Amino acid sequence: MKIKIKTSTSFFFIVAMTASGLTYANADDTKWIAQCLLDNAKGASTEVVQKYCECMNDKMDENETQSITQWEKSHPKEEKECDAVAGWK
Repeated sequence: MKIKIKTSTSFFFIVAMTASGLTYANADDTKWIAQCLLDNAKGASTEVVQKYCECMNDKMDENETQSITQWEKSHPKEEKECDAVAGWK
């Protein structure tokens, strides 16, 4: 039970943080970035992951139906660029 509570708390924290930082993003962007943050939660610091996810989202077409995590697998150039922008090591 503690794991579910911790996961839920983390999810809401990430979503709230993402939503507050995405003034110009639409609801769809916020959803994709929040999912990207969750998908990469153990990869780097929250700040680095958020920069990475925002960068990847900006590179994606507005009509894209894949998540950022799915899209990055077929776009290694963009992934590498966003790694550099975010400072991912």
